Amino acid sequence: MKELNALHLPNDIGYTDDHEWARITGETVRIGVSDYAQDQLGDIVFVELPAVGDRFAKGDEFGTLESVKAVSELFMPMSGTVVAINTALTDAPELINQDPYGAWIIEIKPSASEEYAQLHTATAYLDLLEG
Repeated sequence: MKELNALHLPNDIGYTDDHEWARITGETVRIGVSDYAQDQLGDIVFVELPAVGDRFAKGDEFGTLESVKAVSELFMPMSGTVVAINTALTDAPELINQDPYGAWIIEIKPSASEEYAQLHTATAYLDLLEG
C-alpha cells in the first residue's frame, strides 16, 4: 500500500469522507473513487454500475466495487441523475487501479450543484486521511 504522501490527489476535484471524488465537467459532474480507495481495495475485479436515468440523492449508494479483498459500496457525493456510465469498466475494472481519476465511474447532471462546495479539497481530504 502507498504511503499517504505518495497518493495522487488532484486539486481540481472534490472528495468525500467515503473516498469518492467529483469533478465538474461543464454542465455535468464525473464521479469516481480516490487513489486512496483503489489502493486500499487492491485489485478491482468487478464494478456494479447504475443505469442511465437513475436518480440519486447525496449519500445514496449507487453501485459497488469488488476487489480480491472485499466488496465496497459507492456513495453519491452529490445529488443528481445519471447521464453516462463508464462502460469500459465492465470489461476492464482494473482501469480504476491504473488511473482512478481518468477511470470515472458515472457522470451525472447535478440537481443541487451547491453540494459541490461541501466536498473536501485535496488538502482537507489528505488531512482527513492523516486523522
